[in-house]
Amino acid sequence: MADIKEAASNSPSDTTTSVLVQIVEHLDGTITRPFIPLSPPSPNPPVLSKDVVLNPTHRTSLRLYLPAASGKLPILLFFHGGGFVLFNSSSTIYHICCESMSLSLPALVVSLDYRLAPEHRLPAAYDDAVEALLWLRESNDPWITNHGDLSKVFLTGSSSGANIAYQVVVRSSKLHLPPLNLCGLVLNQPYFGGVERTPSERELEEDLILPLRANDTLWRLSLPKGADRDHEFSNPVKADGKVVKLPRCLVKGSKGDPLLDRQREFAKWLAEGGVEVVEKIDPEGFHAAELFVEKKAEELFGEIQEFVSAANDR
Repeated sequence: MADIKEAASNSPSDTTTSVLVQIVEHLDGTITRPFIPLSPPSPNPPVLSKDVVLNPTHRTSLRLYLPAASGKLPILLFFHGGGFVLFNSSSTIYHICCESMSLSLPALVVSLDYRLAPEHRLPAAYDDAVEALLWLRESNDPWITNHGDLSKVFLTGSSSGANIAYQVVVRSSKLHLPPLNLCGLVLNQPYFGGVERTPSERELEEDLILPLRANDTLWRLSLPKGADRDHEFSNPVKADGKVVKLPRCLVKGSKGDPLLDRQREFAKWLAEGGVEVVEKIDPEGFHAAELFVEKKAEELFGEIQEFVSAANDR
């Protein structure tokens, strides 16, 4: 099994040029994505992984991670980041992250390879994520039936993946999910936006990982055509108004993240709407730090483990 250090060394992003600013837009509306290393599923312990087709028409799939652990495991349905435009479940940095998370907790991790914008603008990724949740509810995959505990399912996402996780809960609130039970929502540095700039966005306009110009580009490419950043997909606090009923929610932010103010505003909005919120703020981190810094990954996995264990004790 590879580790976070290897992911950082193989990352398409370095300390001078974020992969997010390497997207090339063309006049016909298409884009050219930068090269991003990929990793195949692993047949080797301590974490096995495999790919399962979700929707052949949409060319979506799931990558499952099964750690060497006894008993029924909690299930984390995971959504990767990338501003809805980059990465997939086989991207090396996310493959290694999911391997490490699966082993650390331990948990059965199910990572969704959803459709990307601008070829498939939002809500395509949300629709794929709801389909993944329903697949999990109905699954007869032996890894799920033999090793997963459907009564302990957590929706988990990083950056835009956290945005997806939130939208899945909103969209699934009227669905009949038993025997699947959503115990919690893990939102790591959730990706939200807005027309009016926040102080943290202005202060970190030239952030090395998520500069403001890249942030604007990602929203322009992913939102429905004609929508601005106050759309409900990017700014639910302003657009949605009332908070829907949600399970217990972990919201993780970092002081070095341009999106910190939006994450804090979102956590406050949820709490005021009656959601039980566990808010964690890293005083030293930056956006997507867990993908590049082993210590930050360990801290995040520890916080998720604590969150999952607390739900198990209820």
